Amino acid sequence: MIANASFATLGLHPLLLSALTELGYQQATPVQQSAIPAILQGRDVVAGAETGSGKTAAFALPLLHSLHTQTLQTTAKGNQVRALVIAPTRELAIQIGQAINAYGQYLQPRLKVCTVFGGVSINPQMLALRGGADIVVATTGRLLDLLQHNALKFDALQTLVLDEADKMLSLGFSEELGQVLAALPKKRQNLLFSATFPPELEQLIASLLHNPVQINLAKQDENLIEQHVYTVESERKNAALIHLIKTGDWQQVLVFASAKNTCNRLVLKLEKAGIQAAAFHGDLSQGARNNALADFKEKYIRVLIATDVAARGIDIQQLPYVVNFDLPRSANDYIHRIGRTGRAGQQGYAVALICADEEEHFRLIEKRMKKRVLREQIEGFEIPLVGE
Repeated sequence: MIANASFATLGLHPLLLSALTELGYQQATPVQQSAIPAILQGRDVVAGAETGSGKTAAFALPLLHSLHTQTLQTTAKGNQVRALVIAPTRELAIQIGQAINAYGQYLQPRLKVCTVFGGVSINPQMLALRGGADIVVATTGRLLDLLQHNALKFDALQTLVLDEADKMLSLGFSEELGQVLAALPKKRQNLLFSATFPPELEQLIASLLHNPVQINLAKQDENLIEQHVYTVESERKNAALIHLIKTGDWQQVLVFASAKNTCNRLVLKLEKAGIQAAAFHGDLSQGARNNALADFKEKYIRVLIATDVAARGIDIQQLPYVVNFDLPRSANDYIHRIGRTGRAGQQGYAVALICADEEEHFRLIEKRMKKRVLREQIEGFEIPLVGE
């Protein structure tokens, strides 16, 4: 691999390079350097890569290049789909669709990109798919709905991309994913990107990919994420969180909670303390989720309080603070949560607030991380030792 390789060395179309220049892309990241040539060669690829490593461009750019080259001879007809990208969350699907359109903005003729997901009316999406699409970015549930309505066909499908495949399985989408895979032509290129590789995903890879190029860059640079674990009494977590945000003057804080009502309650507590916050969870409408995420990205609000629906759906290049107000059930989910910070070469700060009955669970998380994190106490929130 060439250090700091330019995109011009990777065999991409000049019009894609023009878009990358306008978007401020300078050098290809390691996953882009490894994946782009292999995908252009038509190989199956399995890549271990964290969000923030440039993986969307790693599959989108060669996809656009290949489809554009072929479009000069053929296009999608009826409601055919030429390439399918599946993502685990609506937010991630939207971000991938936006990125693909930005990368392909100068291609002529423009490739048709449709992003489809649940939580909104299916009718506009069905209309958008009329006449076919070059690339469809989708969540599994809405994809199955569209198939039932005969709104798309896969007989001309050339490439399948599974993005953040481990999250897809951990969110319980394995059955839906299986139904989608059964509807696809067997002869196709398969590209799979994931941050972790649990056993069930390894089984999917073995059955899905054919002699794949394997790229393993998933290990997060631990030096970029400064982890702190504070022991605190359960009933004082709210006050401890407010204290940390205020005394540290933290800006752009992503807080993870285990339940939707916890998110809503924390928003009220923070706003009462003068800290602008918003909730982000599955009970909110898609419009409300989009607005909360947009306000957080633009720094109109200081704190976003989310359930794990957001663990992979938030793409912020320089997110400085992540707080685990509650621990997730899965150790892998903890790794994904703290992976929202310390990305793209930026220093990140990950905090966990744990009470006595969470200690045993956090030790399991440490075992999965193969890392022991020092327990600390917050001044004014100390837990008295037994016998004191």
